[in-house]
Amino acid sequence: MCELLGMSANVPTDICFSFTGLMERGGKTGPHADGWGIVFYEGAAVREFRDPTPSCHSEIAQLVSQYPIKSCNVISHIRQANSGRICLENTHPFVRELWGRQWTFAHNGQLKGVKKLPLGCYQPVGTTDSEHAFCWLLGEIRSRFPKPPKRQQTLWREIKRLCDQLGAMGVFNMLFSDARQLYCYCSTKLCWITRKAPFTEAVLRDAELSVDFSHETTPDDIVTVIATSPLTENEQWKQMNKGEFRVFRDGILLQ
Repeated sequence: MCELLGMSANVPTDICFSFTGLMERGGKTGPHADGWGIVFYEGAAVREFRDPTPSCHSEIAQLVSQYPIKSCNVISHIRQANSGRICLENTHPFVRELWGRQWTFAHNGQLKGVKKLPLGCYQPVGTTDSEHAFCWLLGEIRSRFPKPPKRQQTLWREIKRLCDQLGAMGVFNMLFSDARQLYCYCSTKLCWITRKAPFTEAVLRDAELSVDFSHETTPDDIVTVIATSPLTENEQWKQMNKGEFRVFRDGILLQ
């Protein structure tokens, strides 16, 4: 199974600490050695890095873990291949445009029969069930809403309904963002933590690294991190339930 990492923050924040823990699971402390990727939102654009090599040995991943790229929304993924060969085009996250926004998607799990779902204007570049699911999901949203709905809750309900449909096909743990909101859907395994004042020290599980966030933040900062399993050993992460759908914006839980 793959692993996911996401971040939603109210101020541009780097994800070096959390990503350092995640990249160790990509072939060192975990079996997810079939590629990795990360997307940082910067205004209307995305800065993305993807590599089909294990993240624990990737020089690009090493760069990302040390270079403090700051963003309010981040999605990352390390892959354990089960559908589609190991190559760059099959490496998550995937990005497509809708309503003049760049949407990013990463998935953990297998979806039996998903490629039977008809596609419209969005077509996969690679051969994974994940990218097919993303193209279908975004196409269904575009078909239902040619323009963004006035009430964002209307969109949220539709995304939840489509996620439930995909979840019925197998394991569907997902991170999905349009640069504004970060959407999370749990089929089997996903958790999150919100850090805000008073900030304390955090210690990684997969690397010998700790950070005292009180020295790195201001009292007004709010940062939520979502992961497949907790990245730190001394903090209380909230586990999501099967079929649970969450929406974060600026680090704050909206739904």
